[in-house]
Amino acid sequence: MRINRTFATLLAALPLVALAACSDSDEPSAKAFNDADVSFAQEMIPHHRQATEMAKLAEDRTSSQEVLDLASGIIAAQQPEIDTMTGWLESWDEDVPGESGGMEGMDHGSSSDMPGMMSDEDLSRLESLSGPAFDAEFLTMMIEHHEGAIEMASTEEADGTYPDAVALAKKVQKDQAAEIKKMSAMRQS
Repeated sequence: MRINRTFATLLAALPLVALAACSDSDEPSAKAFNDADVSFAQEMIPHHRQATEMAKLAEDRTSSQEVLDLASGIIAAQQPEIDTMTGWLESWDEDVPGESGGMEGMDHGSSSDMPGMMSDEDLSRLESLSGPAFDAEFLTMMIEHHEGAIEMASTEEADGTYPDAVALAKKVQKDQAAEIKKMSAMRQS
């Protein structure tokens, strides 16, 4: 009889243990994430920052309203994504890449292994241009930059486990593929 009471007590406790184990999983910061999710956010933040810095150059260098509109759209899309990924890293207690004070302050050397990242020389060349020369170089660089983001996002889609990060990776691929198509057409005209 003593064995049956002990067994019954254990059975009665199991739902409480299971409930305690699951109770935190409803919070966004407690969803399962892995190293691929952390790498995606830590690498995509500086990647997006570089794209927004490049896009900001168009404000006073482009001769094309179409390029200016594209650049504004890049900033409008990527800054909220930077904010979202920063929030994930903070909730996961992971390092958030540091802010830069401008393009000169960005550490492109350590990020050069990220697909599509421009070098300091590339960015200096872009900064030195204006008018149609700026537009042509901006489109060429941004296409390469977007292709790199798509590559990084496809890795996250394949290897990540955090549902929101995988969803963002899919969105990045879709949105930036559409922008590449648009930029390629703009470059042709």
